[in-house]
Amino acid sequence: MTRHYLDHASTSPLRAEALSAVTSWLGRVGDPGRIHAEGLEARVAVETAREEVGRLLGARPRSVVFTSGATESILSACWGAAERGGHQVLAAVEHSAVRRAAEAHGEVTVVGVDGHGRIDREELLAAVRPDTSLVHVQWANHEVGTRQPVAEVVAACRDRGVLVHVDAAAAVGHDPISFDELGADLLSVSAHKLGGPTGIGALLVRRGLRLRPLVVGGDQERARRAGLEPVAAIAGFGAAAMALLEGGVEREAAVQRALTDRVLAATEELAGVRVYGDPVDRLPHLVCLGIADIEPQAVLLGLDRAGIAAHSGSACSSEALEPSPVLEAMGVDAHRSLRLSVGWSSTEADVTAALAALPPILERLRALR
Repeated sequence: MTRHYLDHASTSPLRAEALSAVTSWLGRVGDPGRIHAEGLEARVAVETAREEVGRLLGARPRSVVFTSGATESILSACWGAAERGGHQVLAAVEHSAVRRAAEAHGEVTVVGVDGHGRIDREELLAAVRPDTSLVHVQWANHEVGTRQPVAEVVAACRDRGVLVHVDAAAAVGHDPISFDELGADLLSVSAHKLGGPTGIGALLVRRGLRLRPLVVGGDQERARRAGLEPVAAIAGFGAAAMALLEGGVEREAAVQRALTDRVLAATEELAGVRVYGDPVDRLPHLVCLGIADIEPQAVLLGLDRAGIAAHSGSACSSEALEPSPVLEAMGVDAHRSLRLSVGWSSTEADVTAALAALPPILERLRALR
């Protein structure tokens, strides 16, 4: 059976360019902190990748701090900012990694969203206090795709003199991002969301901002993150970034939007199915559907048997089997959703297969009721 992968929002397949870069380093040795030939070759690989990731994200290479992924980047941002105050602000639709990291480092104010999952900028800013160390604002939502008023929040936070962190893990590779133009203090990403290796990501740090490091014990990453650099993973991250730059983020995004627009158009004909999130001002690669009266596990299993990989809820909620906090905050059914997400390797055939399989699956499940 041909498989059709429609869960890119969770993790995307490794691009050929990234695979080549990773494998070219797996059998080699070299500490980037040493001045022998092996070490200097490793240093060149790391700094080349830093430049490539910086180019993709519109940032100076020196702003790029390599981490194990967006989760560590988020935790580093929360930890580093916490010494400036005991209070952080975030919206109810932020990823669980943001929410839990903030809660681990002091008092948190959580603000609401509208029915599309969009942050109320004024409510978010009204929650800022004199002891607020960090305001979190996601680039776009990881479950329903709704874009957030990032630029406005960042500008307002800078006017108030409070640090702002942008979780861009869901958006990187799908929306053009320019960290320097945005003016945010901190921005977190993961390589595996855009076709890079797992286990590698980055925290972008605004020029001139110094935060205490979360991982200590060495002077790697300009004393911002200790530990021997994983050269193979970093090289793969850089190669994935270059593949995106050469192919064009906007071009890939246009293809992805055309695929997900097909899903949105087809669901208009399905009884008991509605679209969650903003259908227009959204990330191009994902759509979230509410399916009335049917448990999501049954739908996912039916799709899997038909050769289609999809997801329900957030990328980190599968094991918990709990209602989606994002959908709860939006005021919709948090128990029954289906997220279909495409990426760099997706084809028309993938979407065609999903749209052919979904109606009879829903019909059979409703008949069982």
